[in-house]
Formats: sequence, C-alpha cells, structure tokens
Amino acid sequence: MEALPYLLDLAGTFVFALSGAMAGVKRKLDLFGVLVLSFVAANTGGITRDVLIGVVPPGAIDDWRYLAVSLAAGVLTFLFPSILVRRWNPVLVFDAAGLALFAVSGAHKALAHGLNPVMATLLGMLTGIGGGMARDVLLADIPVVLRADLYAVAALLGAAIVVIADRLQLPSGPAVLVGAALCFGLRVVAMQRGWRLPVAALGSDQDKTSR
Repeated sequence: MEALPYLLDLAGTFVFALSGAMAGVKRKLDLFGVLVLSFVAANTGGITRDVLIGVVPPGAIDDWRYLAVSLAAGVLTFLFPSILVRRWNPVLVFDAAGLALFAVSGAHKALAHGLNPVMATLLGMLTGIGGGMARDVLLADIPVVLRADLYAVAALLGAAIVVIADRLQLPSGPAVLVGAALCFGLRVVAMQRGWRLPVAALGSDQDKTSR
C-alpha cells in the first residue's frame, strides 16, 4: 500500500504521455516534437504539485523512471499511431485515465505532506489538469479544462473522495481506487452525453434566450 501512490503516478504518467504524443502525431510533429509533448503532458502536473508542497527536486526530474515511461509512451505512439486510434479513442481513454490517476495521487501526496483537506483537494485537481493544460498551450489550443465537459469537476470529485476517506480514517488504498474510478466515469459520461457547466450568453445568444 505504501507503493500505491508511486504506482499511480507512473500509471498516470504513461497514459497522459500517450495523450500528449497522440496530440503531437495528429498535428504532424516530428519525433522530437512528439516526445516533448509526451513528457510535458505526462509530468507538468506532477512537477507543479511537488514544487508547491516542497518536494525538490520533483519526482519527475529526480526519478529516471518518469522520463523512461514518458519516452516509451511517446515512441510507442509515434511508431503505431493507427493501432492506438483503432483500438481506443485517445482523448476519451488516455486523457480521462490520466486525469483520474493524477487527481487521486496528487491529493494523496498532498495529505501525506500535511496539507489541509481543502488545499489537498485543490492540489489533486491541479495535478490532474496540469499536464493537459501544458499540452494544449504548446499546441496553441484553448486548454481542455476551460472548455471541456466537466474536466476539472471530475478531478475535484476524485481528489475529494481521497480527502474525505482520509478524514474518516478509512483505508487509503480502496479510497484512491474509488476516487479514480468515479473521476474517470464522470469524465467519460460527461463527454458521451455532453454534460458541461453553464456558459454565459452574450450578444446574439442572449437575444435568442430572451425570446
């Protein structure tokens, strides 16, 4: 159980690296560009979390396994993009899975370093959304978290489950698994059904709603 947060971090690193690499392949980047995106998407959230809680150097820089996992996912995607696209929807699976794994591992690590429940929940969310935001910024896109269906909300839910379980002194292992599953499930269902937070009406949209 002590190794669970570390394993979740590596698993999240791998699936987010796949999403970053796939985004690079779709934009027709070369091998170096794909590998850069895979590393950035996979590790930005974790690096931000570690810096904020005082873990220096961050695990993604101090531990060679993070780099190896990121590059392996990038090379795999670069060599076999059609297989990944044919078997899974990369955005639906990889991004949602990375979001869930990083949200719960971020909250768990924040609690382990003494953060209060509210900040641990927020840091879990930040860990989950950080990699996707950095990936989108590098590709000159509006970050998914600002326009997608319940992206940050799903991360908050997963992180909150971990924090609530810790406050109730429940076992951390099942809590992180339940939190990750709920985060992943909410994200997938929101994408399939188009659930999203309200968007402000402006101009012609506002006129239409008033009629």
